[in-house]
Amino acid sequence: MSSAAHPLSVPSPRRGRRRDRIAVVGYGYWGSKHVRVLSSTPGVDVVIVDGGPARLAEAAAHYPTAKRAASLDEVLDTVDAVVIATPPATHAALALRALEAGKHVLVEKPMATSVEDAELLVKTAARQGARLMVGHTFEYNAAVWKLRDLVRSGELGKILYVDTARLSLGRYQSDVNVIWDLAPHDISIVSFILDEVPSCTTVWAHSHISRQHADVAYLRFDFPVSQTRAYVHVSWLTPKKVRQMTVVGQHKMAVYDDLSDNERIRIYDIGVDVEEIDAATQAHALPVTYRTGDIVSPYVPFQEPLLVQDQHFLECVRAGAVPATPGERGLEIVRVLAATDELSGVAGLDVVAGAAASTGRTTPEGSGHVGRR
Repeated sequence: MSSAAHPLSVPSPRRGRRRDRIAVVGYGYWGSKHVRVLSSTPGVDVVIVDGGPARLAEAAAHYPTAKRAASLDEVLDTVDAVVIATPPATHAALALRALEAGKHVLVEKPMATSVEDAELLVKTAARQGARLMVGHTFEYNAAVWKLRDLVRSGELGKILYVDTARLSLGRYQSDVNVIWDLAPHDISIVSFILDEVPSCTTVWAHSHISRQHADVAYLRFDFPVSQTRAYVHVSWLTPKKVRQMTVVGQHKMAVYDDLSDNERIRIYDIGVDVEEIDAATQAHALPVTYRTGDIVSPYVPFQEPLLVQDQHFLECVRAGAVPATPGERGLEIVRVLAATDELSGVAGLDVVAGAAASTGRTTPEGSGHVGRR
């Protein structure tokens, strides 16, 4: 893909037909963003659904002409599609209700909080002939597409490992831990650029503020086809917001910084070469040479990923296109997240470093055990 344009098509309004009516369920952090994007899209009428009177009042102040409702059932028969941006524990029930009514559904990440619920959503969508799409927003990010191109073109060489950090202060969740809240982004990005799903995970997680859910976690994911590992650090308890990914290749390295204004991708012509040991006297040290070269920041035009994602969802609704992030994709990520639960276990208990669990993919290491203290 050229870095000058995103490959997904922009939807055109239906000519000679009524406007599309999209219900956005949940007017919180992500729901309000969906309402903003969809309200500015030609040919779309947004229906805002939220059970909180204060949030509905806020929505009315910003979007006075939009229809509002306290529950999805009030408007389900009158809309064409549903966007679900409520707390994760409610995703499955709401999505199932909409799918059973034959509505197309875009559900925020994670698609569900259990593998069983995610599987049910995929099966229901197929049975009803409805489009089920998961909100893996970063897979609609032009910088992530550029990073994928760098990896797949071979410019970086064999990928040795990927390191990610998604850190901030606050936004504690009541129904999921920090892994389920933040790690879906990084799991989906790494899986997207490597074109495979991890087979095994290792987890360290701890709750420092509340015993209810872990707020800091370090994860390792094994990718068997590319023989690559990814190291993911997520935290709700860090003073500085960080959204960064480093891809280390044998030839070059790339850094993706989502918070950068004008250098979201930087390519480093830098690396380490191991030299052969010719004499026994050299065996005490590993002889290496360090390569340093240019640092290049390719131009990546910015287009709001949520806008690209929601426009793609509209194209799926209007033209029957297959989502780039279908329900099956959401199910894959839920399986990986569920594997971390095998290790995290009961909330508030530490996971002993080195424990590993299978994500449902065949792996030489197999499943490990869970150790707690």
